[in-house]
Amino acid sequence: MNTRAIATDLDGTLLAPGRVLTERSRLALQAARAHGIAVIAVTARPPRVFDEWPALAASIDAAICSNGALVYAPARREIETSRTLAPETAAAVAKTLRAALPGVRIAVETGFTVVAEPGYAKVDTVGDRRLFTGTFDEVFTADPIVKLLVHDARGSADAMLAAARATALPGVHLTHAGGEGLLEITAADVSKATTLAAWCAARGIAAAEVVAFGDMPNDVPMLRWAGRSFAVAGAHPEAAAAASDRCGPCDDDGVARAIEAILAA
Repeated sequence: MNTRAIATDLDGTLLAPGRVLTERSRLALQAARAHGIAVIAVTARPPRVFDEWPALAASIDAAICSNGALVYAPARREIETSRTLAPETAAAVAKTLRAALPGVRIAVETGFTVVAEPGYAKVDTVGDRRLFTGTFDEVFTADPIVKLLVHDARGSADAMLAAARATALPGVHLTHAGGEGLLEITAADVSKATTLAAWCAARGIAAAEVVAFGDMPNDVPMLRWAGRSFAVAGAHPEAAAAASDRCGPCDDDGVARAIEAILAA
């Protein structure tokens, strides 16, 4: 297999605990690019996190953010493409999930900030930038809406996802990235896989030439699509089942070790 692109999730996959890009991982990404292999971060996170992770931004060719809703060029600090969720769809889905999952609070990601209803309590330690509205309905006046966030501080993401999947929710893609009690929802045709496929197709890169790494349900479409895919040790069962291969855990440079082996082959 001729590898032309490496696509990697960040939290729990490439980054070590504490959201650290280790020196070994940085050098592995650098070596891949020196071999002419494109390196793409494919993450649930918004583009603004790369302002806080400059070493990572300098180590990749592109970032697919917000579970595929945005493509970001870190070197230019520009959003290249955006695939948004219609406000009326986001509002309808949010109302349905509020009824199905009592206790949840709602927010939307715009790519620049999180716009949240009163009581939304999910706090991120990286790139946390939020604006609270006065009412639930005002959340959906945010522009653009790239991702709907449904949070229950006492909830289980797996249980919430199962309940949401059992609910009629047309026009959206449901997933979670391992955040406690947090569902992440994009437009129906938006996932890490669809956006990565489009990015690669524009550069003449076939799925068979892509190696992907991940650990959570939001990585599953990408792991299934790529010609070769690795679930890191300790990955969510859905991610492990979707991947063709395994690599070591994020706290032992699992992705870096796999890249080194690929380059040495």
